[in-house]
Amino acid sequence: MDLGLEGTVCVVTGSRSGIGFETARMLAEEGARVVVCGRDEKRTEKAREQAGAALAVALDFSDPAAPGELIRRAEQELGQVDVLVNNVGVAYQIAFDQLTDEHWNSIWNLNVMSYVRAIQAALPGMRSRGRGVIVNVSSTSGKRPSTGMPNYSVSKAAVLSLSRLVADLYAKDGIRCNAVAPGPTATEAWLGEGGLADQSRAGKEISREQMLASVGAGRPLGRLAEPEEIAAAIVFLCSERSSYVTGAAWSVDGGTVPIII
Repeated sequence: MDLGLEGTVCVVTGSRSGIGFETARMLAEEGARVVVCGRDEKRTEKAREQAGAALAVALDFSDPAAPGELIRRAEQELGQVDVLVNNVGVAYQIAFDQLTDEHWNSIWNLNVMSYVRAIQAALPGMRSRGRGVIVNVSSTSGKRPSTGMPNYSVSKAAVLSLSRLVADLYAKDGIRCNAVAPGPTATEAWLGEGGLADQSRAGKEISREQMLASVGAGRPLGRLAEPEEIAAAIVFLCSERSSYVTGAAWSVDGGTVPIII
């Protein structure tokens, strides 16, 4: 199936690894000119090479100026941005009563405000051409909060609201905006040392592999997602084949959230 992405300029934040990397790779396979982004310059350049992307930009999205700089660099090097995928973010386990203002502010700045800033930076070019696509990566925790990740859950619920808001505001300008809500996925965030699997098993006499198996067994499909399975849904929403889809919040979670929205 031709997805109609040949020659489009696609920016993917948080694309050094995991879901973001697989999204960048799949977009590049479809002929898009892809911009990858990460904090570490060498690792981001390596991701560009492996994904077949056109441009690598090393930026820290906790810096409020970074999203605008990313869009500026993309436009300078490749032309107006056609597709923006907001994927950058952080997640960790913490008890609600242990959260400080800094915990709330830092996760809000990265998981929500970086999306807002990137969208605001890309909108003028999209509006001037009367077309554009934005896909925001949320989480199942945005639909049904995880009690172990309270500030993360609230930030991802905000991403769902932001996505619907942008869809409503700019549909008249030919701009579509959707959200994808993945469940637990086999990426560095879960698999890495000190990651969510290790955090979840703290104080329990089970291995990381046993914890991951337990988390997977909690999904109706009985396993964690692979990052390319999430990326496939994102790429479809970026494409012309989803031209009548906007304001949606697609669950790609193996049936985790038992609601029909």
